[in-house]
Amino acid sequence: MTLLTTTIHSLWQVILVGLLFGAGLPAIFALGLRSLGGADTGEGVSQPTVAGRIGAWACFAVVLIAIITGILLLMQGFLASSFGIHIF
Repeated sequence: MTLLTTTIHSLWQVILVGLLFGAGLPAIFALGLRSLGGADTGEGVSQPTVAGRIGAWACFAVVLIAIITGILLLMQGFLASSFGIHIF
């Protein structure tokens, strides 16, 4: 029975991480692009608002931090053995 509970416990963690990085990061990026779309001025020119720009840059920062963290996690062993840098 412990094998089953351990497997189920690990499975929900894998599903959560898969949803976060598989669909979550592209959704956050798309939200950032959407907030840069701005409001329609009536003349066909669309200018983003200040709040839209701040929200967009926040979304892009979250995506960039997640990408950099993922790369550093993949390079963890290389950085530790080659340069003696222990990040995580």
